[in-house]
Amino acid sequence: MFVADTSRLLVRSANADFRHRKNQPKRHVFRTRSVRSGKVEDDVLQVVFSQEEVHDRTVELGQKLAVDLADKRPLILGVLTGGFMFAADLVRQMRPCPPGTTIKFVKASSYGTGTVSSKQVQLSGIDDSNIAGRNVLVVEDIVDTGRTLTKVREYLVERGATSVTIVALLDKKERRELPVPVDHIGFVCPDEFVVGFGLDYAEEYRTLPYIGVLKPEVYS
Repeated sequence: MFVADTSRLLVRSANADFRHRKNQPKRHVFRTRSVRSGKVEDDVLQVVFSQEEVHDRTVELGQKLAVDLADKRPLILGVLTGGFMFAADLVRQMRPCPPGTTIKFVKASSYGTGTVSSKQVQLSGIDDSNIAGRNVLVVEDIVDTGRTLTKVREYLVERGATSVTIVALLDKKERRELPVPVDHIGFVCPDEFVVGFGLDYAEEYRTLPYIGVLKPEVYS
């Protein structure tokens, strides 16, 4: 388990980090940040990726995807529920918008109310008629075991998708169980239970504008 040594926190310039590692998955270095007072915010132990960092990385990914998908009439498939905020922000950064772009969502669940993936992935809400012959961009909040994205990808391929590209905001590599190919990654995430920017615990904390580690006493 990833443990932060609070006596040796490293403060770095986020802007310099992004310039140096542009278009590469960002790795986390714990930073000291103030968190707004309030019930939801008080449950956050540590901010991992700030609102500004998430925004800047989303802009980078959106601009790259706009170029990559320029002539492919993409079907953008957001994975609910956690991916709704990332999907909404990402598509607004895909400029110029590729002609023929359409947006759909699929409901996927593997956590329930726990903090560890249940390994039982359920999908619902996919309209099969929109898949055949399309270049699909799957937008996910976090890659953990890889089971959710593996099932989504297999489902799309079986129903005739021309190509499947996957973009994920967070990649928790330590938890991977299946070798699902992820084409674009926002940040490499520490092996902690994180919430915010769409990610939840028991359906709460999704509206936080940053990614933060949830205090263990909240779910223990």
